[in-house]
Amino acid sequence: MDIAAGTSIGAVRAALPLDPLENRILLCHATGLSRTQLITRADDPLDAAQAARLAALVRRRLDGEPIAYIVGRREFFGLDFQVSDAVLIPRPDTELIVELALERLPPGGRLLDMGTGSGAIAVAIAHTRPDALVTALDVSAAALAVAQANAAANGARVRFLRSDWFQALADGGVADQPVFDLIASNPPYIAAGDAHLAQGDLRFEPAGALTDHADGLSALRRIVAGAPAYLAPGGWLLLEHGYDQAAAVRALLQEGGFGEVRSWRDLGANERVSGGRFGG
Repeated sequence: MDIAAGTSIGAVRAALPLDPLENRILLCHATGLSRTQLITRADDPLDAAQAARLAALVRRRLDGEPIAYIVGRREFFGLDFQVSDAVLIPRPDTELIVELALERLPPGGRLLDMGTGSGAIAVAIAHTRPDALVTALDVSAAALAVAQANAAANGARVRFLRSDWFQALADGGVADQPVFDLIASNPPYIAAGDAHLAQGDLRFEPAGALTDHADGLSALRRIVAGAPAYLAPGGWLLLEHGYDQAAAVRALLQEGGFGEVRSWRDLGANERVSGGRFGG
């Protein structure tokens, strides 16, 4: 869309075609103004550079690109996270696995986040619990770079390791910390060919972080099968999964020798996280 230089911020805001929240976010990003300044300086005119930046941002959003990728940031668990198209956009429902992990992690506990992506789970836990020893793995070097930047920006102490699931651990990559008190993961769990992959924000997110290119359970199977070798007695495994996968994941956990198996519901009342306790 065309946005004329010299038009007041207030008038532009009222004319933008997006929902009010997105209008505000893009205006703040294009002008460098805060939310409060958009109100107190509503009569200020946009200069030519600001108008051009805003028009480009709005065009990208109208083409379907997620707001988080456009502005390069997303809030998660009260923290500010850098995001790019190398990682999934952190979502409020994933805060559930953070809350469950914090409830179960003992003082000075050792936690492993598998497939960390932006680092949302690992960084949120390490920030909240600076006593914890947090390790985060991802097979993607680009994702690890984003996660490391987020840990640094939020003052979170996290050890990052490039790994195809447990492979780096099996190769001795964490020799001083062979077992963990809790393993958490939000792995790819959308089945290949699922219609949702071609809809909304998912069209722009990295496919390898969304789908296992199989039945949606292959990564979950691999984690459940491998976790016992790296869990301390009584350690917990917590897994985020699809809204319709809870029963299947509980069965995997029970078959894998986990006890106290159950599922927890997300903000939309869907069973979103399942977990169990191993041994002890």
